[in-house]
Amino acid sequence: MACMFRRIYFKYTKCIVITILVAFFVQILVAIRFFPSIENDIILKRNSPVFEKQELDAVSARKVISRLTDDEGFSSRIKHQTTSRLRLEELDFIPQCEIKSKEAISAIHRAKTQACKHEIVNVTCLIQSNIFYPKILPSYCSARNATYGKELGCFQDEKKLRILSTFYGNYVNSNSPTNCLDICIQAGFPFAGVQYGSECFCGENRPSELAKIENNFCDMPCSGDTTKICGGYFTMNVMETGLSKFLPRTPKTNENNKEPVRIVFLLTLNGRALRQVYRLINSLYRSNHYFFIHVDKRQDYLHRKLSELEKQFANIKLASHRYSSIWGGASLLQMLLTSMKDISELGWKWDYVINLSESDFPIKSIEHLENFLAANKGLNFVKSHGREVQRFIKKQGLDKSFIECETHMWRIGDRKLPRGIIIDGGSDWIALSPNFVSYVVGKHDELLTGLDVIFRHTLLPAESFFHTVLRNSAFCNTYVDNNLHVTNWKRKLGCKCQYKHVVDWCGCSPNDFKTEDWPRIQNTQDRQLFFARKFEPIINQEIITRVEQFIGYDDHTMIKNYQAYWQSIYNINDLTASSDDLLLTHAGSIIRHNTKILREELCMVEPFEVIEINLYNFADVYKGNLILHRVMLNDGAEILIETWYKPKKHFEINFENRYGDSVKIFKVSSDYDQKEVIFRNFANILGPLSEPNLLYQFSSDVDSKSNNLTVIWLDPSGLIAEVNILHLEENNLTNFIKPSLKVPLLPGVWKVGLFDRSNLVVSTKFLITPLEYFSGKEITQQEVSIIHSGSQNSYKKYTYVKPLSFVPNTEESALLQKIVQANIKRVKNDLKEWIDNLTSSFYTILGSCVSVINKNSIGKIKCGRYEFDNCSTTAWSSLSPDPKGTIGKLNEKTGRLDRM
Repeated sequence: MACMFRRIYFKYTKCIVITILVAFFVQILVAIRFFPSIENDIILKRNSPVFEKQELDAVSARKVISRLTDDEGFSSRIKHQTTSRLRLEELDFIPQCEIKSKEAISAIHRAKTQACKHEIVNVTCLIQSNIFYPKILPSYCSARNATYGKELGCFQDEKKLRILSTFYGNYVNSNSPTNCLDICIQAGFPFAGVQYGSECFCGENRPSELAKIENNFCDMPCSGDTTKICGGYFTMNVMETGLSKFLPRTPKTNENNKEPVRIVFLLTLNGRALRQVYRLINSLYRSNHYFFIHVDKRQDYLHRKLSELEKQFANIKLASHRYSSIWGGASLLQMLLTSMKDISELGWKWDYVINLSESDFPIKSIEHLENFLAANKGLNFVKSHGREVQRFIKKQGLDKSFIECETHMWRIGDRKLPRGIIIDGGSDWIALSPNFVSYVVGKHDELLTGLDVIFRHTLLPAESFFHTVLRNSAFCNTYVDNNLHVTNWKRKLGCKCQYKHVVDWCGCSPNDFKTEDWPRIQNTQDRQLFFARKFEPIINQEIITRVEQFIGYDDHTMIKNYQAYWQSIYNINDLTASSDDLLLTHAGSIIRHNTKILREELCMVEPFEVIEINLYNFADVYKGNLILHRVMLNDGAEILIETWYKPKKHFEINFENRYGDSVKIFKVSSDYDQKEVIFRNFANILGPLSEPNLLYQFSSDVDSKSNNLTVIWLDPSGLIAEVNILHLEENNLTNFIKPSLKVPLLPGVWKVGLFDRSNLVVSTKFLITPLEYFSGKEITQQEVSIIHSGSQNSYKKYTYVKPLSFVPNTEESALLQKIVQANIKRVKNDLKEWIDNLTSSFYTILGSCVSVINKNSIGKIKCGRYEFDNCSTTAWSSLSPDPKGTIGKLNEKTGRLDRM
């Protein structure tokens, strides 16, 4: 009897286990099958027209989940939707509607000004009213014998050879013939097909009539509209979209075309790389071409300097309508359209407008470009994305609404793009014909009016607007899929979400070309590519020199200072110059330090004004900063002195530690560029309001078996301000750490140490300079008590950290605290003395020169026992000749600029 019960027990237990397992796997299959509804009908990319018609397996599901969670749209949606109710008490106005979008609510709360909050509310209300965006737009690109929605019949599909194989999407909740048509039209396909209720296919070629079958084989209701039929099991209802098969124009390659061509180079400039802008203009200049220059509204220095060109050259014009543009901002498109409109009204006769930035440079001679464009007049050059359109739309955020205000792109919710038009995009670097430009900036038709509304609220609009207009206008047959550029994409470095502070999105940006990238440029020699980007001489100038030689310059060895590069970081005439508190404090201290050296040599000078500060590189190595300042001699005469200085190294390695030999970089500064792996604050000028980062680099032979290292940050009082764990692994040998330090930082000398358990590996010091000025004025006692007091109350308690030789003991710490408390009360001359003592410990004066006092003075100039070099005769001064970085003299015979 016991044996019988045991057999029955095991029998039923086995059945129960099998039932549970079957139910479990059924649930997994159901979840996987219907998983796309999480993202409102995810578009599943098919890399090949040949694919299996089966439910996604678990691996595929994990890939989709990974793609979603890696996507900025997903992570930000979670982040920004934590607040679901609008806090009306934050507003000084009453919203005209109830804001329903959680993203809009988040944007309203994060915006700083009431004006920006009001704009977000107003636009959101209009969008919610469903009258803001056009629902359908016309396409003026003529199609041959094709009709929108025309049913071609029911066709037999094949598992391994799809009859419409270019695109596939599975829409478990929304599929219908109309929705599938909309998707295929957006992507520019002539044919659409629905199958198995939820599946949508697009194709470029009409299916064979041999595959046509009786309509009753297509019998499954659509997932989005059960009154409609969407194919069946391996049967497809096929329809025309009304579009013709799109084939971009293939440009001619007639290099011997002698027909003249006139180009407008639309330079859209930002930053302070004036000498590189001059170098770019020199390389492109011909008297028969034009230069229309837009300088960002905030870049006073660059605009002021380039304005002088209008007086020298009739074919150079600066934009009078200036915009403050941001990465991905709607203002970028408005700037381009306004500039093109202004160009059209100048009376210039031209054949092409090509937009370039200060980071672009030609990789072929201007003659090659002229011949190519002359043979292809009337065509329009843009570069398409080369992806599935639905994936591009999601990746680009075209299905989201954005508002630009406060120099920020705020995401306010989802949107549906209008039906009836093709959506295209890719690169915002273009070459356009005058007829197309006239159409775009002229009186708007229904298409342009609708697109204007859409792209005013689109992220990265300049990367899609011109492409979309071309594909849907009467100019669709002038589309060339080539923007004439080669771009240095290194996505592992360039896709670091480095623009999150200005956009509610995660974007990518190309890297600067360096000498190691030279083969990429060489490989363009036989291709229809004429420009490359990005170039930055502050990062790597040698590559620009090579490019110049590549396109025909052969005089580099004869040019003085061709390996030198100077870039202004401060100028007294800048609109923001008087409020640059940290830089003026730092420069004033360096000048006082240099004055002390001169006075020891009986050269009695009295400094009283900083004119300009330049960064100085030679052979792509940072050599220091140069401060041009006005001084007064004993006899009351004024002269200009330029002082050269550089930061000292505070980098100590413990070579007895097993990691010591592997440490290459261990440095603290600010303005870290993840993309170029470099600090743009080359001189390490940090103040109480700065945000320091630590950059580290280990050699590839590092021992990473026990790879958890500790980073300790000590403030000037000897307190542990922050502790970080550095997890060293093979793919993380170069990286940065951003400590969670609250401002203001305590002024004085900070220390950072890297420890292997309790053993010091490497240490460094960095200076937080006290401020002599605040808001452009001498700092007051009250301001000092706030700004120089630090944020020690925010430090965590790191009682478990006991590196004996690094952290001060109790007695040392008490003494340091007393010194700090005395220092933070300093003002006026006492404050200057403290600043100067710190500065002299961290910076070295390398030399000084004097600008030309009289035209006959070319040798050394004596002051007391000190002999100054004439700045124009030195190799390092920013006042020495720089033929490559100044505008040349016009050669009347060739129409080009000769190096001066």
